[in-house]
This record gives sequence, structure tokens and C-alpha cells, in this order.
Amino acid sequence: MVEQTKVTTLDKVVIRFSGDSGDGMQSAGNIFSTISATVGNGISTFPDYPADIRAPQGSLTGVSGFQVHIGSGKVFTPGDKCDVLVAMNAAALKTQYKFAKSTACIIIDTDCFQKADLEKAAFKTDNPIEEMGIKQDVIAAPITQMVKACLADSGMDNKSMLKCRNMFALGLVCWLFNRDLAIAENFLREKFAKKPAIAEANIKVIHAGYDYGHNTHASVDHTYKIETKVKVPGKYMDISGNKATAYGLIAAAEKAGLRLFLGSYPITPATDILHELSKHKSLGVTTVQCEDEISGCATAVGASFAGALAVTSTSGPGVCLKSEAMNLAVITELPLVVVNVQRGGPSTGLPTKSEQTDLLQALFGRNGESPMPVIAATSPTHCFDAAYEACKMALEHMTPVVLLTDAFVANGSGAWKLPDLAEYPAINPPYVTPEMKGNYTPYQRNPETGVRYWAIPGQEGYMHILGGLEKDSNTGAISTDPDNHDLMCRLRAEKVDKIPVADLKVEGCVDDADLLLVGFGGTYGHLYSAMEEMNQAGKKVALAHFVNLNPLPKNTAEVLKKYKKVVVAEQNLGQFAGYLRMKVDGFVPYQYNEVKGQPFVVSDLVTAFTEILNK
Repeated sequence: MVEQTKVTTLDKVVIRFSGDSGDGMQSAGNIFSTISATVGNGISTFPDYPADIRAPQGSLTGVSGFQVHIGSGKVFTPGDKCDVLVAMNAAALKTQYKFAKSTACIIIDTDCFQKADLEKAAFKTDNPIEEMGIKQDVIAAPITQMVKACLADSGMDNKSMLKCRNMFALGLVCWLFNRDLAIAENFLREKFAKKPAIAEANIKVIHAGYDYGHNTHASVDHTYKIETKVKVPGKYMDISGNKATAYGLIAAAEKAGLRLFLGSYPITPATDILHELSKHKSLGVTTVQCEDEISGCATAVGASFAGALAVTSTSGPGVCLKSEAMNLAVITELPLVVVNVQRGGPSTGLPTKSEQTDLLQALFGRNGESPMPVIAATSPTHCFDAAYEACKMALEHMTPVVLLTDAFVANGSGAWKLPDLAEYPAINPPYVTPEMKGNYTPYQRNPETGVRYWAIPGQEGYMHILGGLEKDSNTGAISTDPDNHDLMCRLRAEKVDKIPVADLKVEGCVDDADLLLVGFGGTYGHLYSAMEEMNQAGKKVALAHFVNLNPLPKNTAEVLKKYKKVVVAEQNLGQFAGYLRMKVDGFVPYQYNEVKGQPFVVSDLVTAFTEILNK
């Protein structure tokens, strides 16, 4: 009879899966995240993978990681360092051990720590554990051998069997945290619905990993569980930011009663939006994978002119190419949503890493006076609401809108409660009225909002021409008149300035903070966690985090000038701080800037903010 291990209840835990790019670490991490989200745990994930299409096997540059933070309550970040590190080969241990806590449990596949593996990973001895000074618990298991033995009668070839190694590691982690494998089984059967034999092989290997831990105790004398403290009724799923963005676009089109059109060109890390939307033709979604970024945006402008909810998706390098077509949407005043999933730059830069360095590009990166609303999503799950808001803003105010996410938010995931679309606000485009028939001109405007009326081509009595040349504000004919151009520039800018956005919300020590943290977009979770940690230590700190960047909330100046000290923290060299100084007279904040391609580290934020408080 196997002796039962002790089960310890935890509030939170961080697990990092790592191995070769072909070892399926992203898949294993995603499945574990899905299991955790389904039982009501809070989750935050961070896929960290190289830009190489497929680096040499066992090489230091080819290591792919997936970190997931699981909590009994809401989780805001993927965690600074992990409690459990899965290292499927020597290179993974060498490169990923720096992300492990000094108390972390390490899981390794001993079959991938042979002499050749150690040499590729630049180890100098045949004992990497001792060489690296690892003192923690190490679960050293011959995973490759056990997977081959498990699938010996499956009829699979050696290469196919090795692809299941990640499932053994996943099963072992599921045992360590007392997870129900039924959810993983359902996930795999759905994923491999057209290849049931592959699904069953993976399921068999997950159980083998689970049983190995259960039967041997895998070098540890206790396992763990994470109970959900507060269960809010509803259906939940583990959703990535890119998928949430796609769903938000679909929801907005449904609410507005329009077809959704996406013109796009594949680019990391935005391509999954195109992939996801291409699956939903039954919902009236049209996707076009264009020959380049320019045509991706230009086709979207054409679809908008024809009356669709038009979207184009890309990353920073693609926005450079789209800027001319984006400006066409500015001067024609057509609704368009431009999704920019920011990555490390400049140029090709760091294609798989995350930054916030496209802010000024989004605000000003076009020729001429080209005002454009800008919205920034704060988390993977918030991408749904941000995409919906961007669509509503574009359609109701006849303007292109930039939706900023980033690689961290887009590739990461969270536990998302499926929303009730009936609770979302209506979307009412400013269509032409019957009274305008016969005397309609394209730049007739609503006197209160400054928004022009939208006539869909083909409507009798509303014939009009739009184009990239300046038009007369009254007749819509081409005009080079100086006063008219000055007027049209002001009208386009005033229209954007009048767009109503929610007031800036302050969290934490709202009334008496000695330090106000300010950020935007995907750094929310890290800044919120830093604020909480400092508040718990007796320091008076508040957080004001921006979603709407243009126009800024009406109370922006009031909030920023209320506090003794303000620090703007961003993943660039100070773009948002400079923008706020331009918009708020007399505002001179402290700054915290990083451009590392990695998420903030909460402990580093706390140290830096404490230093500012002590000045």
C-alpha cells in the first residue's frame, strides 16, 4: 500500500514549464492554466519563447518557457519567480533556473542530461545540479524512457512518442497540485478531435506522469492544493489576450448589426487575432490575409467605406507601413480599428518580446494633423472590453481608433467569465437620415458631437465621393482653400477631443497617498501588486492607471496634481511621461523606465518606488 503524502493548502503558486521550442511547453502550460481556471482559480500567464523558428535542439538560445501564476483569489501578474520549475533538458535548467525561487522544486528529465546535452548547454562537469549550486528539492525522472515504455504498444513512431513528453511533465505537476485530470482529458479530446489516437496517447501519458508522482512520491513528502476563496457564478474559460480581442470585435459587430471585416498580414505577436477570426465565418466575419501590411489596412478602409465594421491587426513595424492608409481613414473620417500588439523594437527588434514603445507612434506617427483616439488594454481578459470600446468609439464617432495591446497581454491569459452581451452598451453609428436625401454632402456634421453622418454606398439620394485630398466642409468637393483646411483640421481634432471617456480611477490610498503610481496598458497588474505590497508595509501609495490615452480623461490634471509625488512607470524610455507633461501644465513626475522585453518585476518596482518615497 502506498503511503499517502501530506496535502498543504496554498494561497498561490507560480509554475514555469521550460524546454526546447519543440517540447510543447506552451501547450503544457496552457492546459494547466485551463484546468486551474475551470475550477475557479485566478490565473495569470506569461509565455516566453524565442524568435527562432526552430533553434538547434538542446541549444541555449532555443529554450521556450511558459510561466503561470495560480491563486485562490484574483491574480494580477505571472509572478516574479517560480515555486516549481520544469526543465525538460540541460539548456532549460541552465537558462531558466534564474527564474526559480531559492525554495523552488525542480523537475528534470534525466534522459536529456546526457554528456552531449550538457556540452550543448555549456556545463563544465557531468553534475549540473552541483555545478549550479542547486540546493532545492529535485525530482529527477527518466521521463523520455517512461514515455516510450508507456506508448510501446501504441504503434507510434519514436518522433511522435517524444512529442508526448510534455504531457508526462504536466501529469506530474497535476499530481503535485492535486488537479483533476478529467479537464485535461476533455481538452485533449477536443484539440485532437480529428486525431483521436493522438488524443488518447497524450491522455495515457498524462496519467503515467500523475501515477509516477503518486506511486513514488517523486522525492517530495507533500503535495499542494489551491482552493478558490470566492466563487462568482458563471461560465469561465482560460482566454488569451489575442483571443479576447477577437471575441470583443465579434461582439461589437453583433451589437452594431454589422459584418466584421479584418484585413491583415501575419506578424508576431498579432497573428492569432487573424487565426481566431478566420474560424468564425458563421458569425458574419470576413478575414483577408493580404500580401502586405499596406494592403491589409487599405482593404479595411475599403470595407469601412462599404459599411462594415473594419479592423486591421499588426505590430509596430506593420503600423509604420499602414500609416498612409490610416491617414486616409482620418481624412475621409471612416470608422476603422487598428490593433497594435506591441513588441520590442526598433526595426525587427525583439519579435516575441513585449514593450510599450509604440505609444508616441500611435498618438502622432502620421503626417499632418491626424488626431486619432488611442485605447490601451490592461490585461488579457480586459482585451475583450477594450476591443468593444474601440469599435464603439470608431463607429459612433466616424474615426480610426488605435487599440494598443502588447506581447505580454496578447499571449498571456487569464480566467475570464463569459459576459452577457445584453449588459454591454448599444452601438449606434451616425447614419444619414431620410431628411438628408437629395441634399447630402459627406461632411455634414452633428452640431453637438462634430461627427459627420455616414452614408453607405448604394443608398439612393446619398451619392458622394471621399478621398485623400482635402475637402470643402460644406460641399465635400476638393478644396485647397487655406481657411477651409484650417477649419477641417480643427473640426477633426475637436471631434476626437469631444469623445466621452470614463474618468481616471484612483486605487489604494486615494485620499492621502504620499506617492501616486501612474501607468497605462499591460503594466496594470504589476503596478497594482507593487501598490498592494507597499500598502501592506504601511506606506501610503495609490495607483492611477490609464486605459484612454487620447482623449485623456477629463479629470487627468486634477488627479495628477493632487499628490505630493507622482511616478510614471512604463516599458519605454519615458513616452507617456513626456505626453502627460505636454498635456498637463506644470506636471513634472518621477520616472521608472525599462526596455527589457520582459514584464516588470514587482520586487524591483517596490524597491524603486520606496527610494522615491524616501527622497
